[in-house]
Amino acid sequence: MLRVVLCAITLFLLPTVLQAVTVTDSTTLQQALQQKQPFIKLGPGNYRGNFLITHRAELQCEPDAVIDAEHQGDALRISAAHVTIEGCTIINWGADLTAMNAGIFIEKQAGSVHITRNTLQGDTFGIWVDASHDALITHNRIEGNLNIRSQDRGNGIHLYAAQGANVAYNEVWHTRDGIYIDTSNGNRLHSNHLHHLRYGVHYMYSHHNEVSHNRTHHTRTGYALMQSKHLLVFGNLSDQDENYGILMNFITESHIHNNQISNVQTGSNPTGTGSIVGAEGKALFIYNSVFNVIENNIFQSSDLGIHLTAGSEDNRISGNAFIQNRQQVKYVSNRTQEWSYEEHGNYWSDYLGWDRNNNGVGDTAYEPNDAMDKLLWTYPLARLLINSPAVETLRWIQKTFPVLRSPGVQDSYPLMAPPDASIALVQGATQ
Repeated sequence: MLRVVLCAITLFLLPTVLQAVTVTDSTTLQQALQQKQPFIKLGPGNYRGNFLITHRAELQCEPDAVIDAEHQGDALRISAAHVTIEGCTIINWGADLTAMNAGIFIEKQAGSVHITRNTLQGDTFGIWVDASHDALITHNRIEGNLNIRSQDRGNGIHLYAAQGANVAYNEVWHTRDGIYIDTSNGNRLHSNHLHHLRYGVHYMYSHHNEVSHNRTHHTRTGYALMQSKHLLVFGNLSDQDENYGILMNFITESHIHNNQISNVQTGSNPTGTGSIVGAEGKALFIYNSVFNVIENNIFQSSDLGIHLTAGSEDNRISGNAFIQNRQQVKYVSNRTQEWSYEEHGNYWSDYLGWDRNNNGVGDTAYEPNDAMDKLLWTYPLARLLINSPAVETLRWIQKTFPVLRSPGVQDSYPLMAPPDASIALVQGATQ
């Protein structure tokens, strides 16, 4: 008798296998959602309308199942926790930026939502996470509308006041920004492929986040980091972006390391969004940012390797490789900056010094800029005289009489070869 009772209890405790409800049209999909079916499978076909998910559910699409919002509102709106959307093609949601129309809109109370392996194509926001927590957004492909002006498109993935989000292995193109994160802390953005955009990754007022192993190309700015602190930015790749590879604007106490930025050039206009007048192709631009560690990065083959301005001091810059940039450094200030740490500087491809004791460190300091550089930055038309005898004479006077030397960057321990640690391994980024 006891054995029978134990068997009955065991059978009662076994997890119930959910039977999928297969739907074939918009009406049966709406009915399944109203009945709060926990497992809904969409067969091949077009599902027209706007669909609201108010209960814990898994929505899984078979190949050729298309959710078409017919240019109105959100295609899918999620207001419950623990919802999964997988394998769906979602198109033609609304074009109202003010109403925040999105292919998938996740409301605040909808925690732990999984959005995976979907294809989205529309005019405004692809996936909007609105103050939700622990969202998992992976392996999605999101395409915007190239026929709409960049500023009138939405962002591919938009996180507002989100926490604990994991955004990984997504491809985004032809939206406004690839991933936009605003007032959101404790999130991880990694291994995404972002291209033909305004900004690949765009941070605003977000702290304690990770940006790692992403790949950007053909954007106006690969990684726009603004008004944020305690960021970990590593293992990212930026290639053939326009104007900026990494832009740091009011960034503090962050660690930027093992990134590879190359071929950042102005004027190619690869995104169809218009070039910034007077901008330069800067691998790294640092504006009013302090107390950051910038190490073991590669800045290569760009118009300008690194530009610091607006009080960007007290940053630790060492172990980086500046390779064949048209101009390595642009720094305007009244204070000399030492770019080395514990007798370990950076590699400069145009360093002409020597290493007589073969310790891998140059015997003379590297100083990329002088007073003539500052003059040429202040008066661009003076570049016409850059190779004149007068300019060469002034440069010689500065070297001969150091007392006349203006404040600038100095690397007292320049490296004779690129350090192995500076090679950014972007193994996680999608191709």
